[in-house]
Amino acid sequence: MKSLYDVAAPAKLNLFLHIVGRRPDGYHLLESAFMLIDWCDTLHFEIRGDGKISREDLGTALPQDDLVVRAARALQALSATPLGVHIAIEKRIPSQAGLGGGSSDAASTLLALNRLWHLNLGLVDLLPLGLQLGADVPFFLKGQNAWVSGIGEHITPIELPSAQFLVLKPHVGLSTAQIFSHPNLKRDTQPAIISGFAADAYDFGNNDLQAVAEGLCPEISQGLSWLQNHGLQGRMTGSGSAVFAKTLLDHSQLQLPGFKVRQCQNLVSHPLIGWAN
Repeated sequence: MKSLYDVAAPAKLNLFLHIVGRRPDGYHLLESAFMLIDWCDTLHFEIRGDGKISREDLGTALPQDDLVVRAARALQALSATPLGVHIAIEKRIPSQAGLGGGSSDAASTLLALNRLWHLNLGLVDLLPLGLQLGADVPFFLKGQNAWVSGIGEHITPIELPSAQFLVLKPHVGLSTAQIFSHPNLKRDTQPAIISGFAADAYDFGNNDLQAVAEGLCPEISQGLSWLQNHGLQGRMTGSGSAVFAKTLLDHSQLQLPGFKVRQCQNLVSHPLIGWAN
């Protein structure tokens, strides 16, 4: 095998996101339910025999040293493989949206290169590498909808009913670091339990980052108001700026100036599940 084409990297929604504390090193302790959706980036991989790692952007231009390149370099160093790779990316998931696009791309890169380079590494090897790259990467590596806690390292698979979601992303984005460092951020929500969430998965809890994010980005409030005007109960995902709402109707033709509007289906599992033992 010298190439792998059309490798999917799906986005996620945070059905809720609570901050339940903070570690001595400053990292926030979170609780959240992560759900995969069918809004995907697509990656293409071709082996290079010279050991070099190169990247080509087929759509939106990415930073030179993005998570995909860093993931490839980290796996190359861990495995000591002499092989390199050329990676082409069709970027569809918006950045700075709370949809996990960069983390998903990194996870799909690790899984694809593990196969393409014939490394035969298991999740036990890839998960620590993923966590070094970003807190959301282990979730995408495991490949199932999950209850996530700690700083992202505690992942418990959950089953979710099939559902449709309307996702709105304003053209502006938000810096995760700016939100988590904000003095007004709520950091003391009481811990929850999975059974309480399971009883009302799509209406459980809230997003503790949303109030601060709305103050920094008025477009979030605009998107939430637009959803409400269409009879939908909206919520921000992750650290924003995307918002979403569960829907029973086909809203795929609706448009909101200044926003990317997309109707999505949740996924039972990641398209690459099983690519690492």
